[in-house]
Amino acid sequence: MIDEIQQDAEERMNKTIEALKDQLAKVRTGRAHPSLLDQVSVDYYGSMVPLSQVANIGIEDSRTLSITPWERTMVQAIEKAIMTSDLGLNPNSAGTVIRVPMPALTEERRKDLVKVVRGEAEGSRVAVRNIRRDANSSFKALQKDKEISEDDERRAQDSIQKLTDQYVKVIDEVLVKKEQDLMEI
Repeated sequence: MIDEIQQDAEERMNKTIEALKDQLAKVRTGRAHPSLLDQVSVDYYGSMVPLSQVANIGIEDSRTLSITPWERTMVQAIEKAIMTSDLGLNPNSAGTVIRVPMPALTEERRKDLVKVVRGEAEGSRVAVRNIRRDANSSFKALQKDKEISEDDERRAQDSIQKLTDQYVKVIDEVLVKKEQDLMEI
């Protein structure tokens, strides 16, 4: 019973780390990365679909993304979708290929992005602590129902605390790496 609760908590903490990494990938650094366009949706024959479903997104060089639509008629719609997104990008089309240059980040914008990244990391830390709280309350319930002893409950809580500390440390490491990426010129 204790092992199941611990395993569930660890799986949920892993998912929290993955979600944080996904969120941080969307925060753009000075480099071009296809995941920057993940949240861009394109009007495809009346329905909004992710850009990756109507075009191939690649990296031309460190500061330029290239987008090749699968249908020639989609070039205008893709350009419009990128311009209206809140990414602040200006696509250039050359026939069937759309190039999206990444503008250099200003120092002020970098600092704002660091604040955003720190907020995401803090949200992940809170999520991990909530998972710890849920596991500990499950242990208390088991102990109250006399399914486990007080010693077992204490050991289980210590184990969950170590797991929590481990995952908070991973969150901090991911945060430091992203901050370095952002502040790099």
